[in-house]
This record gives sequence, structure tokens and C-alpha cells, in this order.
Amino acid sequence: MEDNGVRGRVALVTGGTRGIGEAISRRLAAQGADIAVGYWRGDERAHEYQIEMKTDFPDCKLTLHKGNVGLAEHCREVIRDVIDQHGRLDVLVNNAGITMDRTVAKMTDDQWQKVLDVNLSGAFYLSQAAMEHMLTRGTGRIIDISSVIGETGNIGQANYAASKSGLFGLTKSLALEAAFQLKRSGRLGEGIGLTVNAVTPGFVATEMLATVPENVLEAIREQVPLRRLGLPDEIARAVCFLAADESAYITGQTWAVNGGLDM
Repeated sequence: MEDNGVRGRVALVTGGTRGIGEAISRRLAAQGADIAVGYWRGDERAHEYQIEMKTDFPDCKLTLHKGNVGLAEHCREVIRDVIDQHGRLDVLVNNAGITMDRTVAKMTDDQWQKVLDVNLSGAFYLSQAAMEHMLTRGTGRIIDISSVIGETGNIGQANYAASKSGLFGLTKSLALEAAFQLKRSGRLGEGIGLTVNAVTPGFVATEMLATVPENVLEAIREQVPLRRLGLPDEIARAVCFLAADESAYITGQTWAVNGGLDM
């Protein structure tokens, strides 16, 4: 695979043992990055993933980091652990996310709060800790995985839509603060810089859609101009582009990978 400017970098991908996260971590590893993977539940799958990655990418230094991104201290501990084990952190991909779907009328306080805690607050806590380290070094990449649902909304997903929409504002604010802090330290414009961007997948063929009935999937495909679901590796391709050293002039942007769904 073509070297895309991440060779030798250390990348943390949360929710990285399956679905879109796995595709991102595998593509980064294929391009020469060392990989730290965050996960919470699913110890068996994490073990399987570790074996698969070591087989497919024997030269990649791979570490696993268990933590609940819905808890601030877990997020900070994961960042500390990655830096301790790898010596630094170059790329943070905030991919971990959950759904708890209910209509607004039936949604409980707990269902609302848990989705916000993981999908939005977790990205903030991880970014806050990672950015402190990256600002000290003067370089880094933070990439938030949002969703087209954050743009369009969706019946039964007020919590999910709100969390993913919130990532847009978080991304832009972090991008502005990163540039501001680098300017204050006299390091703005040096090297590859510190950028923050978001990627918004559309409907992607992952486990999240595996239980959806075929007639519903067909209705979803009919909404998409390209008339198909996305593939996890298509999202990973955009993430790796933004993670590259050469993408230093792209920051505060939202990259849609959704088959034209938002046109």
C-alpha cells in the first residue's frame, strides 16, 4: 500500500477492534504506523484482533488499552498509558461510539446521558489529554468520527444525533485552539503542525447494521444517491489521508463519506 505520510507515527484508535475502527487501525498499520487500540467490552474479540494484527503486520508495534471512554479518568489513563508504552502519541482517532435508540417520548435520562457521555464527552476528554501532549511536541493529528445523522437527525436517535452533531463544534473549537496555542508559543507554521478534523460516515456495512431487516436496508440504500452502503475501509481511507503529515493545511474541516446522502 502507498506510503501516505503516517509511517513511524503512533496512532490511538478508540473502538478499534471492530467495524470502522478496525478498518482504520488496519489501514494505518499497513501504511507503517504503530497502533494503540482502545476498547471497553469484548475481551475475547480484543484478543482475536491482537493475534490477527500481529500476523498481518508483524513489524507494527500494537498495544491494547481497555477503558470506558464515557468516564473522564479512564480517558486520561488511556492517553497516559499509550504515551508510556510508545513514548509519544501522534494521531488520535475518536471513533468509539454507542447507540441507545428510543423515540424522544420514551427515552430515559440514562439513555440520553450514556450516549452523550461516550460519543461526545469521551472525545473531549481524550482530545484534551492528547492535545496537551501534542502541543508540547508541536505536532499531532486529532480526527473525530461523527455521522451523517449528526447533520440530518433521525427518528429514535435524538441522543445519537445530538452527540454526533456536537462533534462538529468540538472539532472546530479544538482546531482553533490548537492553532492559537501554537501561535502563542511561536511554533505555528513549523513542521507538520497540529490539526483537528472530523469525518462523517453515512450508512456503513458494519455490525451496527447487521441486525437491520433487509427491507429496511433496501429503503436505506434507496436514500443514498450511489444506492449502496459504505464500506469500513472507505471511511478508513479518508481518516488516513487526514492523519498524514502532508495534510498539514487541512484543519477544522468535516469530511463527508456518505455516498452523497447529504446533497
